[in-house]
Amino acid sequence: MPAERLMPTPESTDLIELTRAIAARELAPYVDEAERAHRFPREAFRALGRAGLLGLPYPEEYGGGEQPYEVYLQVVEEIASAWAAVGVGTSVHALSCFGLAQAGTEEQRNTWLPDMLGGELLGAYCLSEAHAGSDPAAMRTRAVRHGDEYVIDGAKAWTTHGGEADFYKVMARTSDDGGRGISCFLVPADTPGLRADAPEDKMGLMSSTTATMLFDGVRVPAERRLGAEGQGLPIALAGLDSGRLGIAAVATGVAQAALDVAVSYAREREAFGRPIIQHEGLAFLLADMAAAVESARATYLHAARLKDAGRAFSRQASIAKMVATDNAMKVTTDAVQVLGGAGYTRDFPVERYMRETKVMQIFEGTNQIQRLVISRTLG
Repeated sequence: MPAERLMPTPESTDLIELTRAIAARELAPYVDEAERAHRFPREAFRALGRAGLLGLPYPEEYGGGEQPYEVYLQVVEEIASAWAAVGVGTSVHALSCFGLAQAGTEEQRNTWLPDMLGGELLGAYCLSEAHAGSDPAAMRTRAVRHGDEYVIDGAKAWTTHGGEADFYKVMARTSDDGGRGISCFLVPADTPGLRADAPEDKMGLMSSTTATMLFDGVRVPAERRLGAEGQGLPIALAGLDSGRLGIAAVATGVAQAALDVAVSYAREREAFGRPIIQHEGLAFLLADMAAAVESARATYLHAARLKDAGRAFSRQASIAKMVATDNAMKVTTDAVQVLGGAGYTRDFPVERYMRETKVMQIFEGTNQIQRLVISRTLG
């Protein structure tokens, strides 16, 4: 059954209904085949873009939807409940636009942001490196200025949409001054010297291409630097707070989908002369799953409302990401248990939900890092 939502405006209620209709028409019928074929769902992103769903949290003057995060995240959740990889991609695309929207000049925003928010161009985010995941200040990819250009050399690991995106938001070192020596660049995908390594062979999110991006003498005009030299890491970290809320919404959407399948199965499957949902042991398990989904949703919405009010929300974003992804991992695992042997087969999607959810405890900052962030705000 659809999630019960209390939306702030009639417009946002209509937006949720539009998202559900698009998810039912453009996403749900194709997800199983695309996941098994490892096929990137570019047409799904175009459909979302044409409907205006890829630029929802950004200003209308640049082609965005100018929706509060409270609304945007619930749209992301609805997308993810139909297709997790597309939900993740929607969040990553928004994160890829963040640097330009927040740190770009007015000229830069007017030049590039409308096409990025319109949906025909898809973004990717290059921060992590093989030896610098949870510690981005240790990155080695370097951008050296030569006149009116920067030359970027290095490699960026774990890039969602790697090799599929039209543009990459890239963090690269412009000096040896630790975290203060990193700058942010907007790099077109067709720039000579930029290429994707072979995609990672993952356990889940098979239709979401993840690859290391290789930079070999990539020349980027200085006008494509976002913000001043040395501001890259603050830009990246500010974006991650919002990105963590995106992943919290995605995880909640997958958990909701798993709960829906488990409840439907438990109503129909009989044991000892009655539906198994009427057996207390299993009914209580389903009750715990429902409580986990709704508490995750409430947690990310609280953080989103703080952000919308212009208040600090970094701690709450970490809490939301940690709670939602940990809850989703338990809910999807329990969904497999409810279905028993059937849950371990590909006849039902719950085994896929479980595989997809695992990485959500890892990317956008592992949940151990979230606990570190939270704990540091308490001292």
